Amino acid sequence: MIHFRLLLVTDRHSCRESLGDVLARLAAALPPGALAVELREKDLSGLALYELALDLKRVLDPQGVPILVNDRLDVAMAAGCAGVHLPESGLDPADVRAVFPGLIGRSTHSVETAAALDPACVDYATFGPVFDTPSKRAYGPPQGVGRLREAVAASRVPLFAIGGIGPGTAPELVGTGFRGIAAISAILGSADPVGAALGLSDRCPK
Repeated sequence: MIHFRLLLVTDRHSCRESLGDVLARLAAALPPGALAVELREKDLSGLALYELALDLKRVLDPQGVPILVNDRLDVAMAAGCAGVHLPESGLDPADVRAVFPGLIGRSTHSVETAAALDPACVDYATFGPVFDTPSKRAYGPPQGVGRLREAVAASRVPLFAIGGIGPGTAPELVGTGFRGIAAISAILGSADPVGAALGLSDRCPK
């Protein structure tokens, strides 16, 4: 069972200060249980990612904010993180569930993939890109709000909208049945990350 509504996907290069400092302020400002962090720093080696995960756990564990490591099940397990987030083309969630008792997330980029998710193996998924965003163009053209609504109706696990979601686009998600918002640059690239996170959190279903 997941309770968070805002999934912050990390990109330390987008931060105007250290990633740990930004996350500490976000964890303190957001309502308890509202935030989760997906640690996605693909340029780091396994050891560097493991060390960063430990550093961030020291910041976030006291606030009850779960960390899910993108793709690297080995790092998630070694660092004692709450979960792992699997790319659509990554490890089979059933194989991961067989060895990992924590949270398992999955990226999806089509209604068909969202519909095929097994709730026995996957706790939540992201769906997108909903809107155009440079960081998600590799995953195809924007899906749009209509496809998000279809994916939510077809999925047996909660879906988080991702891709180009900010103050101007978040209101369009209303009525789709989405569980929450996953964001990167809308928060970390903002001059006011806390204000941006609070604004997106307010747009998530309660």
